[in-house]
Amino acid sequence: MTLPRMTWRSGDDDLAGDDDDLADGSGRDGWPDDAAGADDAAGAEDAQGQESGPWDAAGRFPARERMDFGSLQIPVREGLEVQINMAEDQGVWIAVLRGENGLQLQAFAAPKTSGLWDEVRQEIAEEVAKSGGDSEEAEGPFGPELHARVHTGEPGHGRTQKQPVRFLGVDGPRWFLRGVISGPAARRPELARQFEEVFADVVVVRGDHPAPPRDLLEIRLPEEARAALEEQMAEGGEEPPDPFERGPEITETR
Repeated sequence: MTLPRMTWRSGDDDLAGDDDDLADGSGRDGWPDDAAGADDAAGAEDAQGQESGPWDAAGRFPARERMDFGSLQIPVREGLEVQINMAEDQGVWIAVLRGENGLQLQAFAAPKTSGLWDEVRQEIAEEVAKSGGDSEEAEGPFGPELHARVHTGEPGHGRTQKQPVRFLGVDGPRWFLRGVISGPAARRPELARQFEEVFADVVVVRGDHPAPPRDLLEIRLPEEARAALEEQMAEGGEEPPDPFERGPEITETR
């Protein structure tokens, strides 16, 4: 079974923070009405000490239209499709797509005193090398990132090709956000920019609950997607489950 594919744009339901110029996880507000666009970034730097996101939900961040997926609030951009995917070996992730390009997003619990990105970046490089690919570190808009070429296709079923992939990572307060840009955008900056803008405007909702480092933060279906999933299962005569409780697995097919 696959999760339903849906496209969300400005004006759709299940949007977070579309009425005010400032969203604040503690309930405060206070940016002036003309703080928008480029001014948002400047205001964020004054209010939070950082120039741009990804943002922490417990702090101050510019309020825009965002899809609420529980631990991740994804900014809405015209022409970009947002999907929820799940696979046994990767867990649940958000995919932001346009044509043959995509951005995969996942948030993880992290230690209070140190980040994960330095360790994870090294581990990814080792895994890429083991699979016959290659990678190199580069400086990107969010700091160090990993540029890799990985094999596609199944070994033993003809010749596989190496495809470019960019791994992004940002350490936040008790969370780590990972992004993976794939498709031609992984090597063409002009195509990657729209996905970098999405990554920079993601809000991570860590919550106060304890969680071991590297635990995947919960992703929830928005109401619209949940209704579509239940309808799909009802048509097949199945009992609609909660697909994001621990235990059940939904295998992604693309």
